[in-house]
Amino acid sequence: MSAVDPRVWAADALRRIQADGARITPTPLRPLHMPALDGIDIYLKDESALPSGSMKYRLVRAMFCKAVAGGEVSENTPVFAATGGAVAAVGARFAKLLGLPFTAVVPTKTPTPLLDRIEREGGRWQVGERPPAAVQEEARTLAERHRGYVLDHFADAERAVADCGGPTIADEIFGQMRGQPHPVPEWIVTGAGTGATSATIGRHLRRHSHATRLAVVDPEHSAYFPAWTSECDDYTTGMPSRIPGIGRPRVEPGFTPDVIDLVIPVPDAASIAAMRWLHTVADVKAGPATGTHLWGVCHLVARMRAAGIQGSVITLVGDSAEPYRTTHLSAEWVHAQGLDPAPYEADLERFARTGKWPPGHDASRA
Repeated sequence: MSAVDPRVWAADALRRIQADGARITPTPLRPLHMPALDGIDIYLKDESALPSGSMKYRLVRAMFCKAVAGGEVSENTPVFAATGGAVAAVGARFAKLLGLPFTAVVPTKTPTPLLDRIEREGGRWQVGERPPAAVQEEARTLAERHRGYVLDHFADAERAVADCGGPTIADEIFGQMRGQPHPVPEWIVTGAGTGATSATIGRHLRRHSHATRLAVVDPEHSAYFPAWTSECDDYTTGMPSRIPGIGRPRVEPGFTPDVIDLVIPVPDAASIAAMRWLHTVADVKAGPATGTHLWGVCHLVARMRAAGIQGSVITLVGDSAEPYRTTHLSAEWVHAQGLDPAPYEADLERFARTGKWPPGHDASRA
């Protein structure tokens, strides 16, 4: 039994969590230069600068903060997560910070680099014995057996960020844009995984009466675009996204369509093409979700140019390219997925050079 008063432990844990975030935020806001786009400024909010190299850091930090403050996590509480994504590595980091054991239940095809990251952050992992869709249930069973806490980012992240996530990514963006030629962006573009980030940004825009509009980009097989267009809250596709971090086979609880102005579907080959363009031309070593973001930005910038609108557009670098060298940056992997990014790369190169966006990519259908 611990000799430390639970309230003393919780107060110390919350100080550690807050201090860890305070020393690494705000993340950089970097201009992205496209020669043909005079009068329109594009910025990348670089969340890959966060610990563990992922914007999921903000979500997990808020979830730990809320769980400690609410008494769900106390001294020696084992923490479990069911994910083969960045949340597992970030969860391991915060558990280590608080001296708590951490276990990720991962799907069978989880990439080795991610498993290595979990271990480097002080956690352990085990392959789920059930199908990927059931690993969350498996993690909950383990948590009940060991009297632990389940880090369920799909169910809890949006509310945790709303309650404990300040200063938010939106607070940072508008603070960093002060003094820029167009300090109030025309658009902010993000993806949706848990839905927490788009909800956070959308609420901020409405709370502060900004004219900025929010666009969510959505990869193939994801439920968010068809759910948004059909106004169906429980839409499902039953197919996983090939773009890590964004896109879901079902609408998650944190997705908040009422604060979103536009949802843009993006082909997976276009996401990979834009990721490659960022990597080779712009020297931005970002992951595939950032490629999805950039493709949506091009849609919107083309609209602005057609309407004679000048201004700024901001999107997010969700994570770095490093974990994807054997997947999305590998020609062999891309070919095995049946994807051909080459035509989209040509379109993107032409747009950056001339400002001409192919009519077939008109976002007005979204």
